[in-house]
Amino acid sequence: QVQLVESGGGLVQAGGSLRLSCAASGQTSSIVSMEWFRQAPGKDREFVGFIIRSTGITFYSDSAKGRFTISRDNAKNTVYLQMNSLKPEDTAVYYCRSSPIGYWGQGTEVTVSS
Repeated sequence: QVQLVESGGGLVQAGGSLRLSCAASGQTSSIVSMEWFRQAPGKDREFVGFIIRSTGITFYSDSAKGRFTISRDNAKNTVYLQMNSLKPEDTAVYYCRSSPIGYWGQGTEVTVSS
């Protein structure tokens, strides 16, 4: 199986930036792509974007386009979510997920102050 650990969350001011990391271990050869999700208090979990491990091709939700960038370091089995121009509505717990078998990390909390 795959174990995922997110890190890098914290408190930032609106307009600021933050880089989240998701480190994968275990059967990482089974990972085709890595996804980022977020969940704000009282709301459903929301898709942010994904990256294909072998090619680096990315896809983003409308809310993430132009502000967020997903990248990966395959040698480190780590994916990143670079978040710029942060808004208070970006406040959420951010999770990474492997695919095609969906293993989840425990999440890292991001709070954007106004």
